[in-house]
Amino acid sequence: MEWMLMPYRRYADFSGRSCRREYWMFTLLSVVVATVAVFVMIAGGVPGTDGDGTPGAGFWLGAALIVIWGLASIIPSIAVQVRRFHDQDRSGWMILLGFIPYVGSLIVFIFMCLKGTTGPNRFGPDPLDPSSIDVFA
Repeated sequence: MEWMLMPYRRYADFSGRSCRREYWMFTLLSVVVATVAVFVMIAGGVPGTDGDGTPGAGFWLGAALIVIWGLASIIPSIAVQVRRFHDQDRSGWMILLGFIPYVGSLIVFIFMCLKGTTGPNRFGPDPLDPSSIDVFA
């Protein structure tokens, strides 16, 4: 659970490095929250299924959950993705590859799966190296 919430502790920190585990656990948390919200929306009544075309309260609760989660998570998700690029000794601006039509998100996905550089690089110490962790931070 610690890895899932770490991007929120480093909310707008675009410097340093993040390991794959931090990125993918945060992504898993986002998928779980979105899935729960969609189930609440479906259980609350999809518009047009009850005859009069009005959605139930559960639908609006799920929709509100998705909107609030999305707004609260946009900055940490961008920051953790930038730090993943830093872990591979690449510029955080490579996040803009995601805007390339059709293939951009696939390219970013592949980069997010790649292992980071071993040892320190120009963006900081290796997040997986126990000797580089600052005990007093």
